[in-house]
Order: sequence, then C-alpha cells, then structure tokens
Amino acid sequence: MSESGSRPYGTLLIFVFWVFLLAVVYYWMLPDKTVPAGLQGVLRSEPKPLQEFELLDQHGAPFTLQRLKDRWSFVFFGYTYCPDICPTTLSTLTGVIGQLQADPQGTSNIQVVFVSVDPRRDTPQVLESYLKYFNEAFMGVTGTQQAIDSLTRQFGAPYRKEPETVPGRYLVSHASSVFLVDPYGQLVAAFSPPHDADTIVEQFREIRARF
Repeated sequence: MSESGSRPYGTLLIFVFWVFLLAVVYYWMLPDKTVPAGLQGVLRSEPKPLQEFELLDQHGAPFTLQRLKDRWSFVFFGYTYCPDICPTTLSTLTGVIGQLQADPQGTSNIQVVFVSVDPRRDTPQVLESYLKYFNEAFMGVTGTQQAIDSLTRQFGAPYRKEPETVPGRYLVSHASSVFLVDPYGQLVAAFSPPHDADTIVEQFREIRARF
C-alpha cells in the first residue's frame, strides 16, 4: 500500500487512541460513587440538594435552609406528645453527640434538629421545654402546616394525624428515620431504626471522611 493510502488509516488510529485516553482520564476524575458495604441502605448514592424553606426554631427565630449549611445536621421528625419513638430516638442522639464530643473535631459543626409534625400543640415554647430533657443544644423547629408538609416531602418523611380519642388528644404516625444533611445543605443519608448510638457514630464518621 502506498504512503498516501495508509495515512487516513493511521490518522483514524491516532484519533481513536486520543478519544480512548480522554475517556479513561474522565472516568478516573469522577468522584467515587460506590457505597461501602457498611453504609448500604444508609448513604444515598447521590446527595439531594434541599430547597429553600422557612420555619421557626424554639426561640421564635427563623429557621431556613441557611441554618443547615456549614455544619452536619441530624434531622428527626416527630412531636413532643409522642409516647415512645421520639423520646427514645432523642435519647440515642444525645448519646451520639456525647460520643462525638470526644473527637478532635468536636461537635462545633454538628447539630441535632427536631422538626415537629404537630404544630397545633408544639409551639416554640413547648419545644424549648421538651428538648431541655435531652440536650439544650438541640434545635426544635415548627411552623405552619404547609411549611412542615413541604419539608417532610423533601426528606421523604411522611406522617399522619390519627383520630382524636378525646378533644385535643391524638397520636401522630410519622417516619422514624434520622436524616443526615451535609454542610452544603444536601440530604446524604438516613439512619433507619432500631437506632444504636455506637452504630450511628461509626457510620457518621465514615460518611464525614468521604466528604
């Protein structure tokens, strides 16, 4: 074959080589999307950016998406009249924070946020009094029913008010997972019950190390 006849073929090979090389480089530059065995069912394969919302904390101050940024947030949905799941979970989270305080990083960039799904009874004052039984640093959050519904949908945390047994007395069925929001305001993980402080601490440390 003449030199002129082989040139197009050689050019094609060079082009294919460079395309392959660029594909390999691009692949290796992608972040690791694999979920370790110990985080299966906990860590999301892709972080979910949260949308803006506006609620109130237990001091009556606005609680918005901005207050979930620049720190790690353990978010739990419940209500102060809950007879079992909420006090048990908040006690577990008290243990989690206690263990993390021993870390070199401490807990200055970690917060626990308790969002009430019962705004009819859970005023900011009620939340403030309730959370003192667990940890005064915990954030209590409430707001309008519409604002709460919007936030629970973002987290995938459904709830349902049960029929009243007597006027003003009722239970609320709600999600029992503890959600984790990263310092960028993204939902990155959910810890399902039964909750164990040692397990949550171990998994959280592994998640934090990946970011």
